[in-house]
Amino acid sequence: MTAKAKGLQAPSETYETLMKVSWNFNYESQIAKLDDLYQRAKENQWNAAELAWDTPIDPASPIIASDHSQYGAMPWFQKLSRQQQETFMAHSTAQVLSQFLHGEQGALLTAATVAHGVPDMKAKYYAATQTVDEARHVEAYDRYVNKIAIHYPMVPWLKQLIDATLQTNNFCKVMIGMNMIVEGLALGAFNNMYRQTEEPLLKAITFNVMRDESRHVSFGHVYLTPTVAALHADDREDLAEFAYQAVKILIDGQAAPMDAGFLKVLAVSGIDPEDFMAGMQEAAEMGITRELPPGQIHSVKDLMMPALVRAGLVTARSKAKFEAAGIPVNADLTILNAMEDRKSELNVLNAQQAAY
Repeated sequence: MTAKAKGLQAPSETYETLMKVSWNFNYESQIAKLDDLYQRAKENQWNAAELAWDTPIDPASPIIASDHSQYGAMPWFQKLSRQQQETFMAHSTAQVLSQFLHGEQGALLTAATVAHGVPDMKAKYYAATQTVDEARHVEAYDRYVNKIAIHYPMVPWLKQLIDATLQTNNFCKVMIGMNMIVEGLALGAFNNMYRQTEEPLLKAITFNVMRDESRHVSFGHVYLTPTVAALHADDREDLAEFAYQAVKILIDGQAAPMDAGFLKVLAVSGIDPEDFMAGMQEAAEMGITRELPPGQIHSVKDLMMPALVRAGLVTARSKAKFEAAGIPVNADLTILNAMEDRKSELNVLNAQQAAY
């Protein structure tokens, strides 16, 4: 694995934000669960530099085997040569891991914003630990992507979603965009990666990151649920509209034409984009794309929407908009509750078994 996708994205970008800074000289919190969350965040810190970075990665042994991938069961994939299958799995996995890296940088930026914008002091404490978590995640994924030496740019819809979150001046909207929507998406993706890969270094990274992310999603619930409940109905409606628009960016983005990065994946794999689209359509008609492999999670249905409902961020008006857009509003908390507040690998596995 030596090819790099270069020149597809600018190396840096800047813009001004409007976030208000909140001082608070009352050092007590009005939300008891925040202190427990903060204590667990401190107890569960880990050092990315101490992972087994000397673990060799054999190019002949894919990070995700085709039989662990949704693609593996699709007729178009099975018609590819063995070399094409291996190249596609390597580069499509690298493209996903690159999104983990870029998304974690976005989470680093938003967590720092919450730390200075949220008024509750214990919430500031926790947001500071989340900022440290996100910095460590960027470090770990940057080092891993460099190790496999295949780099891909950030997908446009993820950049748009995080930019929309950062450009608001309301810390509640920042927490909705990141702790509920982006982190919900990430928690599901990390769970699925953990289940798919047998590569020991990536499995260790993903386990540690997944444990952190479960706390970050919990933070959104613990802080925003009582905060939203105390707001005027008009203010709740404004937050619900923001949540709807943010989810819509995600859904529309995932349905958009292939971005330059994924087109590069197909190019290096010798796959014609039209053939790929026809193959995916065939798989959809067969029902393959609608069925996730055992143990995998649908981030929007199983985590994101239940989190928004639980926090009071789906109103009658926004629910109608979700349904009109073809986005089911799932309120079942079973999988979300099972994924949150995990403290050990045993609890991770128990949570997955409880969810299924």
